[in-house]
Amino acid sequence: MQSKWEENIRTVTPYIPGEQPKGTDIIKLNTNENPYPPCNGVKKVIRDFKTNDLRLYPDTDSTALRNALAERYEVKPDQVFLGVGSDDVLSLAFLAFFASYKPVLFPDITYSFYDVWADVYKIPYKTVPLDENFRIDPNGYKQPNGGVVFPNPNAPTGVLEKIDTVEEIVSSNKDSVVIVDEAYIDFGGKSAVPLVKEYDNLLIVQTFSKSRSLAGARIGFAIGSERLIKHLNNVKFSVNSYTMNRLTQACGLAAVLDEQYFSDVVSRIITTRERLKFALSVMGFQLTDSKANFVFASHKMLSAKEIYESLRKRKIYVRYWDKPRIGNYLRITVGTDEQTDKLIAALKEILSERGL
Repeated sequence: MQSKWEENIRTVTPYIPGEQPKGTDIIKLNTNENPYPPCNGVKKVIRDFKTNDLRLYPDTDSTALRNALAERYEVKPDQVFLGVGSDDVLSLAFLAFFASYKPVLFPDITYSFYDVWADVYKIPYKTVPLDENFRIDPNGYKQPNGGVVFPNPNAPTGVLEKIDTVEEIVSSNKDSVVIVDEAYIDFGGKSAVPLVKEYDNLLIVQTFSKSRSLAGARIGFAIGSERLIKHLNNVKFSVNSYTMNRLTQACGLAAVLDEQYFSDVVSRIITTRERLKFALSVMGFQLTDSKANFVFASHKMLSAKEIYESLRKRKIYVRYWDKPRIGNYLRITVGTDEQTDKLIAALKEILSERGL
């Protein structure tokens, strides 16, 4: 029986993150974490951090980290926004920019947090179907809207759209804010950050969780016109001024400054990804040409659910959704070479047991 006070509760179906299994003898390939540790600079920051500093509030503007990002991406510091992970940045962006009565547009197969934010903030939305190859059709975004958001590369498909496609969508929606979620851009794509100089309605969102090995630290950022960032900060400081703690800011700065380590880790993951894609194709899997730190695969003869459950019994965790159009696909994070070898061996065993 519902209590009277529950009539005033905001109800929403929450986002369901990937499973976080406990134990040390598992292979966790279901949440797109980086399999390699952060750079040595981050380790030094943690080792030398003065715990007495935690009695003080952090820098509300994350000045040192913001300035380093501005220099790295060749923009002004006032064009950079920091948040507690890209989810925080995106959530605040939904709240700040999508206040129209018109629907926000995003792909029908995409990051499954978008519709959750739309629901919790009471934002109308409309999904635009990807084509049969899981690609974005820019024409689908040339309709009245209150904003546009899409990932590039897309998640969970890993499909990368060309900069020309991104620009076509942005240029066709100059009366709306267009958010490009580039969580996976470092693994094979070209960022749309340079377009910010031409389009004041474009917001690029990135994260330290994937390519910089800091998912546990929670650092996300956005780059856009100074006016966009000002509006975003106005909303942020209306919710919580002190969002990013002192230690996280220092770790993020160290990660940005070590460009060589960043490049080396990204290169290793790309190499392993391509090896995994080849091995899966030999075993009869159909794959997208993923440019992310995961692969998106479907087997011709065996259901994704059965493969998912069989891998789970072997303590190998991948991601599976029982959703339209992708119900027979698995999203598999690219792990270390050792983890990848064990995954490939397990899949061969599963297929062999079924006579495939």
